[in-house]
Parts: sequence; structure tokens; C-alpha cells
Amino acid sequence: MSLTDALLDPILAGPGAARPLITFYDDATGERIELSGVTTANWAAKSANLLRDECDVEPGTRVAALLPAHWQTAAVLLAAWWCGAEVVTEPLEADWVLSDGARIDLALAAEPGGGVLALSLDAFGKGLSGLPAGVIDFATEVRQHGDEFVPWSPVPAEAAALAGASVTQVWGVARERAAALGFGPADRVLSTLDWNGTDGLTDGLLAVLAAGASLVQCRNPDPAALARRAQVERTTARLG
Repeated sequence: MSLTDALLDPILAGPGAARPLITFYDDATGERIELSGVTTANWAAKSANLLRDECDVEPGTRVAALLPAHWQTAAVLLAAWWCGAEVVTEPLEADWVLSDGARIDLALAAEPGGGVLALSLDAFGKGLSGLPAGVIDFATEVRQHGDEFVPWSPVPAEAAALAGASVTQVWGVARERAAALGFGPADRVLSTLDWNGTDGLTDGLLAVLAAGASLVQCRNPDPAALARRAQVERTTARLG
């Protein structure tokens, strides 16, 4: 079972399938988007089909993400784990680098053996123009892929999933952190944590999903708006 199956299967089998799973805010742009458990899984599936079919991502492939804490980042990370990839924190160690538009040069400088997948992170799905040769535009390509993903073969539990730790180990740590943070299925977690390191990714995304809780993720947070947002979104816990 892949890490994504472990995280999403319990959510999709219960009331979390229809209720908000990820609510994303960007205070710099005014963007707000809300994804249910089903919609999150659909985006992860479309992204996993892209990674497998166009990028040959499979168990043993190493993927680095030069991306902010964003709903699309959650989708492509879940996609990578669904394919059995290992998410690494150092682009120089990666076969594929997933990059936002501002860091494409940094991604290319790492000379990944597979290539670079560029995400515009645009709220309306606009792609990136003028990309260097060999860089794949996520927004253009992902819409061509189906919203169900069936792996060609099961992902081994001992396969590396995050910075050398196996699927079993990462799943165990995610559940431990969820318990330590007091997260449960009824919680809505307001977070401003960054996901660049393993600690932020584990607490800010994996622990929330492992608990079956929902995430309200804020990018470029306006401190003056957070108290009101917590009230409006009826959040029960805070990270960051």
C-alpha cells in the first residue's frame, strides 16, 4: 500500500469524502479554494497519471518539490507517493524536480536526470509560457489525464517515501505526530507552516491527513486576518 492509499483511503471511506479536506488561502492574492476529500483524491490521481505516464515516476524515483505549501503541492506530493516515489528535500538528489515558476532556474541547475515539472499555481489553471526546452507545464498536461489512478503494481511497504524513510515508517510517524498534536477526525487545523522540510511537511500535511482532520492552509498569511479566519472557518487547532 502506498503512503497516499494509507492517508486517503480512510478519509474517502467515511464522511470526510464529501466534506472540506483542504481549504487554501493566499492573502497576497485574495485566493480561496476548497477541496473535498473526493476532489483532493481526483487531483492527486490526475497528477499521478501524469507523473507515471509522462515522467516514468515509479518506486525508486526520487522527487524534490521547490513549491510552497499550496493545495496543488499537496496534490503532486500525494501523486508522487501514489506512484511509489521517494520525496527528497535536496533537488541535487532528485530524478525529477517539481518547481513553481520562480524557481525553474534553480530546478534546472540541479540537473535532475528525469526533468522538471513546472507548476504555475494559478487559481484559474493558467499554464506557464516561455518555458525552457524539456520543462513540462503541469497546468497544460494534467488536464489531459484521468481522475482515477490505478498503479501498475502495488507499492512495497518498505519502499522509500520521504527522505529515506519507508512508507511504513512515514505512516507511523504521521500517526504519532497526529496523536501528539491532538488531531482527530473532527478537527479543522489552521496552518501557516511551510512544507520545505520533513518536519513541516509531516506536521503540516501528513499528520493532519493521518488524523482524518481537515486543513486550512494559509500562504502569505496576514497576521491581522488569522483570528477572523479561525472564527469563520471554525478551526479547532493551529500550526505555525
